[in-house]
Amino acid sequence: MNESAIGEEHIAQLSQDELLRYSRQINLAQIGEEGQRRLKNARVLCIGAGGLGSPASLYLAAAGIGTIGIIDQDTVDLSNLHRQVLHGTSDVGNEKTDSARARLLAINPTIAIETYTTRLSASNASELVHDYDIVVDGSDNLPTRYLSSDVCVWERKPNVYGSVHQFEGQASLFAPHLGGPCYRCLFPEPPPPEAIPNCAEAGVLGVVPGLIGMIQALEAIKLIINKGNNLLGRLLHVDALTLQFREFKIRRDPNCPVCGDSPTIMQPIDYEQFCSGGNDSKVPGISPRQLQEMISAGKKVALVDVREAFEFEIARIPNSQLIPLGTIPERLADIPRTETTVVMCKSGARSTRVIEFLREQGFENLLNLEGGLDAWREEVDPTMRKY
Repeated sequence: MNESAIGEEHIAQLSQDELLRYSRQINLAQIGEEGQRRLKNARVLCIGAGGLGSPASLYLAAAGIGTIGIIDQDTVDLSNLHRQVLHGTSDVGNEKTDSARARLLAINPTIAIETYTTRLSASNASELVHDYDIVVDGSDNLPTRYLSSDVCVWERKPNVYGSVHQFEGQASLFAPHLGGPCYRCLFPEPPPPEAIPNCAEAGVLGVVPGLIGMIQALEAIKLIINKGNNLLGRLLHVDALTLQFREFKIRRDPNCPVCGDSPTIMQPIDYEQFCSGGNDSKVPGISPRQLQEMISAGKKVALVDVREAFEFEIARIPNSQLIPLGTIPERLADIPRTETTVVMCKSGARSTRVIEFLREQGFENLLNLEGGLDAWREEVDPTMRKY
């Protein structure tokens, strides 16, 4: 890496146990003992201990990265385990940072694991990123991706990017201080939130984040030992169904508001508002408890569920009518126009999109179930199946 916080001086020596542990890597001419010492001296921050962060941190730990930081605010859920290989069945209900620390130290007790059981935010991002040499972004939401990229620009730290969707994944390296682009150069404006469903809604094959996470680990290691060609200025796209790899050239945008020639954003902004399109007009909503009270009081209310049929079979609110999102335009006659109608999905994103469409078609008296069935399960019916 041409510019790095990993200097040539004061690089820790390797013990005899470490020389044996990493002997197969040290035998590589491109690494050798000096490269292994650089790995030992390196500090890598992994944002997220989920589908991408799990394989990335596992291989970084095994490779001998001296200090690995893990930031994640979530607890382990049973639905995580098919892809988040840092965690096991016995970890369900525990903090991800706790199980991550235990698993990584079990693999390599010679390294240091620093954990942050919190969410990366505008208030803590600069301080966290400042203390590390490289950031591996394994986040699964747009606000965090924009935030981590922006802060890495300001702190002059490489940002190793990865994302997955169903059977596809992509990876790149964002580092304007090394001559490449930042995340905003590739995606100047975020798409509408409902256009990017999360893994719970869209699904994901567990092997796909494993593949992308390992690529992220590989990129971080190459940066540290300063060998090989990295993904700077290149976006790698993987289709797991066809096992095809495609590459796209990306360049730094001189008009980028963060890394451009005349930047206009020089400190963290309201990323939640930015990624929601800054739209102040909100779809009218109703909380799960309010809906439960209406139903219990015998008030007339129609319940329209816009999830897919397989989701409806797993869990549903009694007396709700299934009209999948993709069939809404052809089933307008099935949606009440006069009585109060509550539209729902898993998290509230798809139902928001449906209500916006229906209002354009002249429908009124529509309410969005805030937080969707996930919130209903948390606030009203804990026996509802989770998926």
